[in-house]
Amino acid sequence: MTDSTTALRRTPLHEVHERLGASFTDFGGWDMPLRYSSDLAEHRAVRTSAGIFDLSHMGEVRVCGPDAAAALDHALIGEISKVGLGRARYTMIVDEEGGIIDDLIVYHVGEQEYLVVPNAGNRERVAEELVRRCTSSDPAFDVRVQDQSLDTALIAVQGPRAEEVLGGVVTSGAGVQAALRPEEDAPAEDCGADVLCGPTILRRLRYYAAVRATAAGHSVLLARTGYTGEDGFEIFCEAGAAEDLWTVITDHAATLPPLPDTGEGEAPTVLTPCGLAARDSLRLEAGMPLYGHELTEEITPFDASLGAVVKLGKSEFVGRKALAARAEREGQAGTKVLVALAGEGRRAARAGCTVLGEDGEAVGTVTSGLLSPTLGHPVALALLAPASPEEPAWAHGTELTVDVRGKQLAMRVVPSPFYKRSR
Repeated sequence: MTDSTTALRRTPLHEVHERLGASFTDFGGWDMPLRYSSDLAEHRAVRTSAGIFDLSHMGEVRVCGPDAAAALDHALIGEISKVGLGRARYTMIVDEEGGIIDDLIVYHVGEQEYLVVPNAGNRERVAEELVRRCTSSDPAFDVRVQDQSLDTALIAVQGPRAEEVLGGVVTSGAGVQAALRPEEDAPAEDCGADVLCGPTILRRLRYYAAVRATAAGHSVLLARTGYTGEDGFEIFCEAGAAEDLWTVITDHAATLPPLPDTGEGEAPTVLTPCGLAARDSLRLEAGMPLYGHELTEEITPFDASLGAVVKLGKSEFVGRKALAARAEREGQAGTKVLVALAGEGRRAARAGCTVLGEDGEAVGTVTSGLLSPTLGHPVALALLAPASPEEPAWAHGTELTVDVRGKQLAMRVVPSPFYKRSR
Protein backbone atom coordinates (compact mmCIF):
# COMPACT_ATOMS: atom_id res chain seq x y z
CA MET A 1 0.00 0.00 0.00
CA THR A 2 1.32 3.43 -0.94
CA ASP A 3 1.53 6.08 1.80
CA SER A 4 -1.10 8.78 1.19
CA THR A 5 1.63 11.42 1.31
CA THR A 6 3.67 9.70 -1.40
CA ALA A 7 3.02 10.81 -4.98
CA LEU A 8 2.19 7.99 -7.33
CA ARG A 9 4.61 7.33 -10.15
CA ARG A 10 3.38 7.84 -13.69
CA THR A 11 4.40 5.82 -16.72
CA PRO A 12 5.73 7.53 -19.88
CA LEU A 13 2.28 6.87 -21.42
CA HIS A 14 0.23 8.60 -18.74
CA GLU A 15 -0.85 11.49 -20.96
CA VAL A 16 -1.88 9.04 -23.68
CA HIS A 17 -4.16 7.28 -21.19
CA GLU A 18 -5.65 10.59 -20.09
CA ARG A 19 -6.47 11.50 -23.69
CA LEU A 20 -8.13 8.12 -24.10
CA GLY A 21 -10.37 8.80 -21.11
CA ALA A 22 -8.92 6.14 -18.80
CA SER A 23 -9.90 5.89 -15.16
CA PHE A 24 -6.87 5.32 -12.93
CA THR A 25 -5.98 3.35 -9.83
CA ASP A 26 -3.02 3.02 -7.47
CA PHE A 27 -1.23 -0.21 -8.33
CA GLY A 28 2.10 -0.92 -6.66
CA GLY A 29 2.72 2.80 -6.20
CA TRP A 30 1.91 3.64 -9.83
CA ASP A 31 -1.03 5.63 -11.22
CA MET A 32 -2.23 3.02 -13.71
CA PRO A 33 -5.18 2.86 -16.13
CA LEU A 34 -7.85 0.59 -14.63
CA ARG A 35 -10.14 0.75 -17.65
CA TYR A 36 -10.90 2.94 -20.67
CA SER A 37 -14.45 1.87 -21.48
CA SER A 38 -15.89 -1.27 -19.90
CA ASP A 39 -14.04 -4.17 -18.32
CA LEU A 40 -16.12 -6.64 -20.32
CA ALA A 41 -15.48 -4.94 -23.67
CA GLU A 42 -11.73 -4.81 -23.06
CA HIS A 43 -11.62 -8.43 -21.93
CA ARG A 44 -13.55 -9.59 -24.99
CA ALA A 45 -11.35 -7.53 -27.30
CA VAL A 46 -8.29 -9.53 -26.22
CA ARG A 47 -10.11 -12.84 -26.61
CA THR A 48 -11.47 -12.02 -30.09
CA SER A 49 -9.00 -9.57 -31.69
CA ALA A 50 -6.23 -7.71 -29.84
CA GLY A 51 -5.67 -5.44 -26.86
CA ILE A 52 -2.82 -3.06 -26.08
CA PHE A 53 -1.58 -2.62 -22.50
CA ASP A 54 0.83 -0.23 -20.81
CA LEU A 55 2.94 -2.39 -18.48
CA SER A 56 5.63 0.20 -17.81
CA HIS A 57 5.08 -0.15 -14.07
CA MET A 58 6.80 -3.56 -14.19
CA GLY A 59 10.43 -3.75 -13.14
CA GLU A 60 13.44 -4.37 -15.38
CA VAL A 61 16.67 -5.39 -13.67
CA ARG A 62 19.66 -6.21 -15.86
CA VAL A 63 22.23 -8.74 -14.63
CA CYS A 64 25.33 -9.05 -16.78
CA GLY A 65 28.92 -10.23 -16.56
CA PRO A 66 30.94 -13.46 -16.80
CA ASP A 67 29.17 -14.99 -13.77
CA ALA A 68 25.65 -13.75 -14.56
CA ALA A 69 24.13 -17.22 -15.04
CA ALA A 70 25.79 -18.65 -11.92
CA ALA A 71 24.75 -15.62 -9.87
CA LEU A 72 21.10 -15.99 -10.89
CA ASP A 73 21.24 -19.73 -10.18
CA HIS A 74 22.29 -18.76 -6.64
CA ALA A 75 19.73 -15.97 -6.26
CA LEU A 76 16.62 -17.64 -7.73
CA ILE A 77 14.89 -21.00 -7.44
CA GLY A 78 15.15 -21.79 -11.18
CA GLU A 79 18.12 -23.10 -13.11
CA ILE A 80 18.80 -19.98 -15.16
CA SER A 81 22.09 -21.37 -16.51
CA LYS A 82 19.99 -23.84 -18.54
CA VAL A 83 18.04 -21.07 -20.32
CA GLY A 84 19.27 -20.78 -23.91
CA LEU A 85 20.18 -17.48 -25.53
CA GLY A 86 16.98 -15.84 -26.73
CA ARG A 87 14.73 -17.83 -24.38
CA ALA A 88 12.86 -16.87 -21.20
CA ARG A 89 11.98 -18.69 -17.97
CA TYR A 90 9.27 -18.22 -15.35
CA THR A 91 10.82 -18.43 -11.88
CA MET A 92 10.69 -16.96 -8.38
CA ILE A 93 12.84 -15.35 -5.73
CA VAL A 94 12.27 -16.63 -2.19
CA ASP A 95 13.55 -15.77 1.26
CA GLU A 96 15.67 -18.06 3.45
CA GLU A 97 12.49 -19.74 4.76
CA GLY A 98 11.24 -20.43 1.23
CA GLY A 99 8.52 -17.74 1.27
CA ILE A 100 7.83 -16.17 -2.11
CA ILE A 101 9.25 -12.63 -2.41
CA ASP A 102 8.08 -12.36 -6.02
CA ASP A 103 7.50 -14.32 -9.19
CA LEU A 104 9.63 -13.28 -12.16
CA ILE A 105 10.36 -13.78 -15.81
CA VAL A 106 14.05 -13.95 -16.71
CA TYR A 107 15.09 -13.32 -20.32
CA HIS A 108 18.49 -14.45 -21.63
CA VAL A 109 19.20 -11.47 -23.87
CA GLY A 110 22.97 -11.67 -24.47
CA GLU A 111 25.93 -14.01 -24.09
CA GLN A 112 26.50 -12.77 -20.52
CA GLU A 113 23.34 -10.75 -20.04
CA TYR A 114 19.92 -11.42 -18.48
CA LEU A 115 16.84 -9.26 -17.95
CA VAL A 116 14.88 -9.97 -14.76
CA VAL A 117 11.29 -8.68 -14.71
CA PRO A 118 9.65 -8.40 -11.26
CA ASN A 119 6.22 -7.06 -10.36
CA ALA A 120 5.83 -3.33 -9.80
CA GLY A 121 5.24 -3.41 -6.05
CA ASN A 122 8.20 -5.71 -5.44
CA ARG A 123 10.66 -4.10 -7.85
CA GLU A 124 12.82 -2.25 -5.35
CA ARG A 125 13.11 -5.21 -2.99
CA VAL A 126 13.90 -7.65 -5.81
CA ALA A 127 16.58 -5.30 -7.17
CA GLU A 128 18.11 -4.94 -3.70
CA GLU A 129 18.06 -8.70 -3.14
CA LEU A 130 19.71 -9.34 -6.49
CA VAL A 131 22.46 -6.85 -5.69
CA ARG A 132 23.02 -8.47 -2.29
CA ARG A 133 22.88 -12.07 -3.52
CA CYS A 134 24.86 -11.55 -6.72
CA THR A 135 27.53 -9.09 -5.63
CA SER A 136 27.86 -9.58 -1.87
CA SER A 137 28.24 -13.36 -1.78
CA ASP A 138 31.38 -15.01 -0.48
CA PRO A 139 33.01 -15.20 -2.92
CA ALA A 140 31.23 -12.49 -4.89
CA PHE A 141 30.15 -13.20 -8.45
CA ASP A 142 31.68 -11.20 -11.30
CA VAL A 143 28.45 -9.46 -12.30
CA ARG A 144 26.79 -6.06 -12.52
CA VAL A 145 23.20 -5.57 -11.39
CA GLN A 146 21.40 -2.49 -12.74
CA ASP A 147 17.81 -1.51 -12.00
CA GLN A 148 16.71 0.07 -15.28
CA SER A 149 12.99 0.13 -14.47
CA LEU A 150 12.46 3.89 -14.50
CA ASP A 151 14.25 4.26 -17.84
CA THR A 152 12.31 1.45 -19.52
CA ALA A 153 8.76 1.23 -20.89
CA LEU A 154 6.84 -1.95 -21.64
CA ILE A 155 3.95 -2.26 -24.09
CA ALA A 156 2.02 -5.49 -24.59
CA VAL A 157 -0.13 -6.44 -27.57
CA GLN A 158 -2.19 -9.53 -26.82
CA GLY A 159 -4.83 -11.49 -28.71
CA PRO A 160 -5.44 -13.53 -31.87
CA ARG A 161 -4.56 -10.57 -34.11
CA ALA A 162 -1.47 -9.47 -32.16
CA GLU A 163 0.96 -10.70 -34.81
CA GLU A 164 -1.05 -8.95 -37.53
CA VAL A 165 -1.18 -5.70 -35.53
CA LEU A 166 2.60 -5.64 -35.13
CA GLY A 167 3.24 -6.71 -38.72
CA GLY A 168 3.50 -3.12 -39.91
CA VAL A 169 5.46 -1.97 -36.86
CA VAL A 170 8.26 -4.49 -36.29
CA THR A 171 10.62 -4.20 -39.26
CA SER A 172 13.41 -6.62 -38.26
CA GLY A 173 14.76 -8.81 -35.50
CA ALA A 174 17.87 -10.75 -34.58
CA GLY A 175 17.99 -14.26 -36.00
CA VAL A 176 18.77 -16.04 -32.72
CA GLN A 177 18.20 -19.69 -33.61
CA ALA A 178 17.10 -20.94 -30.18
CA ALA A 179 14.41 -18.27 -30.13
CA LEU A 180 12.92 -19.25 -33.50
CA ARG A 181 10.56 -21.93 -34.66
CA PRO A 182 12.09 -24.01 -37.45
CA GLU A 183 10.75 -23.24 -40.88
CA GLU A 184 11.46 -25.30 -43.98
CA ASP A 185 11.85 -23.64 -47.36
CA ALA A 186 11.95 -20.18 -45.79
CA PRO A 187 11.99 -17.43 -48.44
CA ALA A 188 15.21 -15.51 -48.94
CA GLU A 189 15.34 -12.19 -47.08
CA ASP A 190 17.53 -9.13 -47.34
CA CYS A 191 17.28 -7.50 -43.92
CA GLY A 192 20.97 -7.86 -43.01
CA ALA A 193 23.38 -10.47 -41.69
CA ASP A 194 21.81 -12.67 -39.00
CA VAL A 195 18.69 -10.50 -39.15
CA LEU A 196 15.16 -11.51 -40.10
CA CYS A 197 12.55 -9.18 -41.56
CA GLY A 198 9.62 -8.14 -39.39
CA PRO A 199 6.91 -10.54 -40.62
CA THR A 200 9.33 -13.47 -40.32
CA ILE A 201 10.52 -12.65 -36.81
CA LEU A 202 6.93 -12.24 -35.64
CA ARG A 203 5.85 -15.50 -37.24
CA ARG A 204 8.78 -17.59 -36.07
CA LEU A 205 9.44 -16.23 -32.57
CA ARG A 206 8.76 -19.00 -30.06
CA TYR A 207 6.59 -18.70 -26.97
CA TYR A 208 8.79 -17.57 -24.04
CA ALA A 209 11.48 -16.25 -26.36
CA ALA A 210 12.85 -12.75 -26.93
CA VAL A 211 15.15 -11.06 -29.45
CA ARG A 212 16.47 -7.59 -30.07
CA ALA A 213 14.41 -5.97 -32.82
CA THR A 214 13.52 -2.70 -34.51
CA ALA A 215 9.96 -1.42 -34.15
CA ALA A 216 8.75 1.93 -35.50
CA GLY A 217 12.41 2.88 -35.89
CA HIS A 218 13.21 2.19 -32.23
CA SER A 219 15.55 -0.45 -30.80
CA VAL A 220 13.46 -2.78 -28.65
CA LEU A 221 13.43 -6.19 -27.02
CA LEU A 222 10.60 -8.16 -28.61
CA ALA A 223 9.26 -11.02 -26.46
CA ARG A 224 6.53 -13.56 -27.13
CA THR A 225 5.26 -13.56 -23.58
CA GLY A 226 2.09 -12.39 -21.88
CA TYR A 227 -0.33 -12.65 -19.00
CA THR A 228 -3.65 -13.15 -20.77
CA GLY A 229 -3.80 -16.73 -22.04
CA GLU A 230 -3.68 -15.47 -25.64
CA ASP A 231 -0.89 -15.27 -28.18
CA GLY A 232 0.85 -11.96 -27.98
CA PHE A 233 4.00 -9.92 -27.59
CA GLU A 234 5.63 -7.68 -25.02
CA ILE A 235 7.89 -4.89 -26.25
CA PHE A 236 10.55 -3.33 -24.00
CA CYS A 237 11.82 0.07 -25.14
CA GLU A 238 13.42 3.21 -23.81
CA ALA A 239 10.96 5.33 -21.84
CA GLY A 240 11.31 8.21 -24.31
CA ALA A 241 10.21 6.00 -27.21
CA ALA A 242 7.03 4.69 -25.58
CA GLU A 243 4.52 7.27 -26.80
CA ASP A 244 5.73 7.14 -30.40
CA LEU A 245 5.72 3.33 -30.38
CA TRP A 246 2.19 3.21 -28.91
CA THR A 247 1.00 5.69 -31.56
CA VAL A 248 2.54 3.79 -34.47
CA ILE A 249 1.03 0.51 -33.22
CA THR A 250 -2.45 1.96 -32.83
CA ASP A 251 -2.28 3.87 -36.12
CA HIS A 252 -1.26 0.73 -38.00
CA ALA A 253 -4.04 -1.28 -36.35
CA ALA A 254 -6.55 1.29 -37.57
CA THR A 255 -5.62 0.45 -41.17
CA LEU A 256 -6.39 -3.27 -40.80
CA PRO A 257 -9.68 -4.87 -41.91
CA PRO A 258 -12.22 -4.62 -39.09
CA LEU A 259 -13.88 -7.52 -37.37
CA PRO A 260 -17.25 -8.71 -38.66
CA ASP A 261 -20.16 -6.78 -37.15
CA THR A 262 -21.49 -8.75 -34.16
CA GLY A 263 -24.87 -7.05 -34.31
CA GLU A 264 -24.56 -6.16 -30.61
CA GLY A 265 -24.36 -2.44 -31.18
CA GLU A 266 -20.62 -2.12 -30.62
CA ALA A 267 -18.40 -1.03 -33.48
CA PRO A 268 -15.82 -3.79 -34.10
CA THR A 269 -12.28 -2.63 -33.31
CA VAL A 270 -9.05 -4.38 -34.27
CA LEU A 271 -7.00 -3.06 -31.33
CA THR A 272 -8.45 -1.92 -28.02
CA PRO A 273 -6.63 -0.13 -25.18
CA CYS A 274 -6.99 -2.29 -22.07
CA GLY A 275 -6.54 -1.55 -18.38
CA LEU A 276 -5.62 -3.53 -15.30
CA ALA A 277 -9.17 -4.78 -14.71
CA ALA A 278 -9.20 -6.68 -18.00
CA ARG A 279 -5.65 -7.87 -17.41
CA ASP A 280 -6.76 -9.38 -14.10
CA SER A 281 -9.82 -11.18 -15.50
CA LEU A 282 -7.80 -12.48 -18.46
CA ARG A 283 -5.00 -13.87 -16.29
CA LEU A 284 -7.46 -15.53 -13.92
CA GLU A 285 -9.25 -17.32 -16.77
CA ALA A 286 -5.80 -18.48 -17.88
CA GLY A 287 -5.07 -19.82 -14.36
CA MET A 288 -2.10 -17.51 -13.84
CA PRO A 289 -1.19 -16.52 -10.26
CA LEU A 290 -1.02 -12.93 -9.07
CA TYR A 291 1.41 -11.82 -6.40
CA GLY A 292 -0.43 -10.72 -3.28
CA HIS A 293 -3.25 -13.16 -4.03
CA GLU A 294 -2.04 -16.66 -4.96
CA LEU A 295 1.60 -15.88 -4.12
CA THR A 296 2.81 -14.28 -0.88
CA GLU A 297 5.80 -14.35 1.40
CA GLU A 298 3.77 -16.48 3.82
CA ILE A 299 3.69 -19.46 1.44
CA THR A 300 6.23 -21.42 -0.59
CA PRO A 301 6.08 -22.38 -4.28
CA PHE A 302 5.01 -25.87 -3.18
CA ASP A 303 1.97 -24.44 -1.35
CA ALA A 304 1.03 -22.58 -4.55
CA SER A 305 1.17 -25.91 -6.46
CA LEU A 306 4.21 -24.59 -8.34
CA GLY A 307 6.79 -26.97 -6.95
CA ALA A 308 7.93 -27.83 -10.48
CA VAL A 309 9.47 -24.35 -10.70
CA VAL A 310 11.85 -25.19 -7.83
CA LYS A 311 15.05 -26.85 -9.05
CA LEU A 312 16.32 -28.62 -5.95
CA GLY A 313 18.83 -30.59 -8.04
CA LYS A 314 21.05 -27.59 -8.75
CA SER A 315 23.81 -26.32 -6.49
CA GLU A 316 23.09 -24.34 -3.34
CA PHE A 317 20.72 -21.37 -3.69
CA VAL A 318 18.97 -18.99 -1.32
CA GLY A 319 16.08 -20.81 0.34
CA ARG A 320 17.11 -24.28 -0.85
CA LYS A 321 17.31 -25.86 2.62
CA ALA A 322 13.85 -24.66 3.60
CA LEU A 323 12.32 -25.67 0.26
CA ALA A 324 13.87 -29.14 0.40
CA ALA A 325 12.35 -29.60 3.86
CA ARG A 326 8.96 -28.33 2.61
CA ALA A 327 9.05 -30.77 -0.31
CA GLU A 328 9.35 -33.61 2.22
CA ARG A 329 6.27 -32.33 4.09
CA GLU A 330 3.87 -32.43 1.14
CA GLY A 331 0.36 -33.21 2.41
CA GLN A 332 1.15 -32.66 6.07
CA ALA A 333 -0.64 -30.28 8.42
CA GLY A 334 0.16 -26.63 7.78
CA THR A 335 0.83 -27.06 4.05
CA LYS A 336 -1.47 -25.78 1.31
CA VAL A 337 -2.60 -26.66 -2.20
CA LEU A 338 -3.71 -24.16 -4.87
CA VAL A 339 -6.84 -25.39 -6.65
CA ALA A 340 -9.13 -24.15 -9.42
CA LEU A 341 -12.86 -23.96 -8.69
CA ALA A 342 -15.85 -23.49 -11.00
CA GLY A 343 -19.51 -22.93 -10.19
CA GLU A 344 -22.82 -22.20 -11.86
CA GLY A 345 -25.10 -19.19 -11.99
CA ARG A 346 -24.00 -15.56 -11.82
CA ARG A 347 -22.76 -15.12 -8.24
CA ALA A 348 -18.96 -14.98 -7.99
CA ALA A 349 -16.72 -16.01 -5.11
CA ARG A 350 -14.25 -13.21 -4.39
CA ALA A 351 -10.85 -13.13 -2.73
CA GLY A 352 -11.16 -13.76 1.00
CA CYS A 353 -14.24 -15.97 0.84
CA THR A 354 -14.04 -19.12 2.97
CA VAL A 355 -14.10 -22.52 1.27
CA LEU A 356 -15.97 -25.27 3.12
CA GLY A 357 -15.63 -29.03 2.83
CA GLU A 358 -18.37 -31.65 2.80
CA ASP A 359 -18.66 -31.49 6.60
CA GLY A 360 -19.07 -27.73 6.58
CA GLU A 361 -15.65 -27.13 8.09
CA ALA A 362 -13.37 -24.46 6.59
CA VAL A 363 -10.70 -25.96 4.34
CA GLY A 364 -9.22 -22.81 2.82
CA THR A 365 -9.71 -19.39 1.28
CA VAL A 366 -10.43 -18.03 -2.18
CA THR A 367 -7.48 -16.00 -3.45
CA SER A 368 -9.03 -14.70 -6.70
CA GLY A 369 -12.50 -15.07 -8.17
CA LEU A 370 -14.92 -13.60 -10.69
CA LEU A 371 -17.76 -14.31 -13.06
CA SER A 372 -15.79 -15.42 -16.12
CA PRO A 373 -16.55 -13.10 -19.07
CA THR A 374 -15.58 -15.80 -21.55
CA LEU A 375 -17.16 -18.86 -19.93
CA GLY A 376 -20.21 -17.23 -18.37
CA HIS A 377 -19.93 -18.92 -14.97
CA PRO A 378 -18.01 -18.28 -11.73
CA VAL A 379 -14.35 -19.31 -11.51
CA ALA A 380 -11.90 -18.98 -8.65
CA LEU A 381 -8.48 -19.95 -7.38
CA ALA A 382 -8.20 -21.00 -3.75
CA LEU A 383 -5.52 -22.04 -1.28
CA LEU A 384 -6.79 -25.14 0.52
CA ALA A 385 -5.51 -27.59 3.07
CA PRO A 386 -4.34 -30.85 1.47
CA ALA A 387 -7.14 -33.23 0.51
CA SER A 388 -5.36 -35.93 2.51
CA PRO A 389 -1.80 -36.68 3.66
CA GLU A 390 -1.57 -39.50 1.13
CA GLU A 391 -3.11 -37.59 -1.82
CA PRO A 392 -2.65 -33.85 -1.17
CA ALA A 393 -4.12 -32.73 -4.52
CA TRP A 394 -7.90 -32.34 -4.61
CA ALA A 395 -9.54 -34.63 -7.16
CA HIS A 396 -11.23 -32.94 -10.10
CA GLY A 397 -14.98 -32.98 -9.62
CA THR A 398 -14.82 -32.71 -5.82
CA GLU A 399 -17.81 -30.69 -4.61
CA LEU A 400 -17.07 -27.83 -2.21
CA THR A 401 -18.97 -24.83 -0.90
CA VAL A 402 -17.86 -21.21 -0.75
CA ASP A 403 -19.33 -18.79 1.77
CA VAL A 404 -20.13 -15.62 -0.20
CA ARG A 405 -21.29 -13.02 2.33
CA GLY A 406 -23.34 -15.53 4.27
CA LYS A 407 -24.74 -17.35 1.23
CA GLN A 408 -23.50 -20.76 0.15
CA LEU A 409 -22.16 -21.12 -3.38
CA ALA A 410 -21.60 -24.64 -4.71
CA MET A 411 -18.31 -25.01 -6.59
CA ARG A 412 -16.30 -27.98 -7.80
CA VAL A 413 -12.60 -28.60 -8.29
CA VAL A 414 -11.66 -28.38 -11.98
CA PRO A 415 -8.45 -28.49 -14.04
CA SER A 416 -6.51 -25.27 -14.51
CA PRO A 417 -6.48 -23.20 -16.68
CA PHE A 418 -10.18 -22.46 -16.98
CA TYR A 419 -9.66 -21.13 -20.52
CA LYS A 420 -7.34 -22.36 -23.27
CA ARG A 421 -7.04 -20.51 -26.55
CA SER A 422 -7.51 -22.40 -29.80
CA ARG A 423 -4.19 -23.03 -31.53
